[in-house]
Amino acid sequence: AFPNHPQKDRATLFVVISVSTLSTMAMVLYPMLVAWLGFDMQQAGFFLGGTIHDVAQVVGAGYSMGQQTGDAATVVKLMRVAMLVPVIIVASWFTRMTSKTGPTCETSIVVESRPPLLPWFAVVFVLLVLVNSLFTLPTVVVDSGNALSRAFLVGAMAAIGIKTHLRDILNVGWKPVALIVLETLFLAVLVIVFLLVPQ
Repeated sequence: AFPNHPQKDRATLFVVISVSTLSTMAMVLYPMLVAWLGFDMQQAGFFLGGTIHDVAQVVGAGYSMGQQTGDAATVVKLMRVAMLVPVIIVASWFTRMTSKTGPTCETSIVVESRPPLLPWFAVVFVLLVLVNSLFTLPTVVVDSGNALSRAFLVGAMAAIGIKTHLRDILNVGWKPVALIVLETLFLAVLVIVFLLVPQ
């Protein structure tokens, strides 16, 4: 969705590692936190699904507290995932409006290099959600799709890891680390306040 830049692979790998690490920590700590706060099963599920970054860790944390909490956490998390589509559209549109390359003299034609408004992976995601929502797919198809998606994810992360040196990750600096940690804490505080304030 965004133009290529020299640090794209390093930034992608940093985000993946950070999100996985923080999500794993949250999977362990957040169930204890919601128990200490006295949330009921639905509130606990809303908190877990609304704050943990990775789907797998949301499922693990939710169902470790019970079926109802796990179901609520999964639904909330999937709603967050679905909301990525309009976010991608807005971000892609903004990028298209601001990314212009090429000669700028009066007699030259300005060449514009713009990313697509909606990347193909997002289009396929929406189509699969619609198909899975409107039709009852065979179990073998769903299981095969899950296994295939995990294989593609592992392959993509392996490819990025092969292209990226560890020193590049270590040289990323403290600001990106602080940003993602503060964002995680802000999200947790925001959801806690929402659940504790009488509606």
